Amino acid sequence: MTSTLIWIAVSLIAVGLYLSWTAGRLDRLHARIDAARAALDAQLLRRASVAQELATSGVLDPAASIVLYEAAHAARQAEEDQREVAESELSQALRAVLGEAGQMEAVRAAPGGPDAAEELAQAVRRVPMARRFHNDAVRAARALRRHRKVRWFRLAGHAPFPLAFEMDDEPPVALADRPTT
Repeated sequence: MTSTLIWIAVSLIAVGLYLSWTAGRLDRLHARIDAARAALDAQLLRRASVAQELATSGVLDPAASIVLYEAAHAARQAEEDQREVAESELSQALRAVLGEAGQMEAVRAAPGGPDAAEELAQAVRRVPMARRFHNDAVRAARALRRHRKVRWFRLAGHAPFPLAFEMDDEPPVALADRPTT
């Protein structure tokens, strides 16, 4: 009788430790999502800021400046539920404005243009990487949250179900092939 109780106690302790480890792992994944989302937000903000600077620099023609400025402003001011659409529209505006061959040459020819072009190229290249890191963390957390043990024992607590950030982040051709420094 005593040995049976000991084995039951050991089994319960082992199950408790396993559930605790799983809950800790899930907590770490949620922290990773938060950190990745903060990094993504920073990269998106940097891209919008650089695009606004370029739009107000006077290097681009007036129509291109207006299109780029409005898209960048909308991306910076977008509410959370409209953020993906606004950021996609900024990507489309960047491709439309910088898709013409002469635009990037005009930017590079202006005073401070090579630095501005390089800063924009870096900002545009970092957004897809930050989005990929965020979405990978979301995918891992979703996979763990789908397990029965997580659902049955409510190991996720009250944490919201993680959502991926889906947007059009294709860079303009003029910026996509530039080497990273």
